[in-house]
Amino acid sequence: VSDLRPSALPGSLDVSRSMFDLRSPPHRFMKRYDSFSSVPSSTSSRKDSQGSNRSLDTITLSGDERDFGRLNVKLCYVSSVEQIWITVVNCKDLSWPSTCGENPRICVKGILTLPKPVHFKSSAKEGCNDIEFMETFVFAIKLQSLQAVRLVFKIQTQTPRKKTIGECSLALRDLSSEESGHWLDISPPSK
Repeated sequence: VSDLRPSALPGSLDVSRSMFDLRSPPHRFMKRYDSFSSVPSSTSSRKDSQGSNRSLDTITLSGDERDFGRLNVKLCYVSSVEQIWITVVNCKDLSWPSTCGENPRICVKGILTLPKPVHFKSSAKEGCNDIEFMETFVFAIKLQSLQAVRLVFKIQTQTPRKKTIGECSLALRDLSSEESGHWLDISPPSK
């Protein structure tokens, strides 16, 4: 630990006024310095890893970085009757294109990627920040058949028109008789 007081570093008065100086009373005006240089940085921008200044208030995310929300599902395999139980619990922080309107009707379509795919769909709910579905789907399928299968979810709008706005998937190789919960990040639909 270095002593940053002016007496320890003669001629370097600016260091004692840096953002790391905790001795100054909070009401005094303090100049903040970037930790890698002696160039003052404003409160609304910082240098990113490429060295360019970007305002923290005005960062807009490209399609790949934007958060599309998360889907919560629960899975269980009942081996005595060879059934998979899939519960679509809810969607959190879901975003959709403005072309779909303010509160489109949203449903979750599920697909078990077997040689002959199995499809199922939740009922449509009004789009909002936290859409609760709580719907369970049961299919009689041998466990061995599910080991190499993925469970794909497509988040779709029903109104004003049918459109897939996001998707996510999950491998089923670790199914067990104990119910397991999963939060899946929704990504843009694949082309």
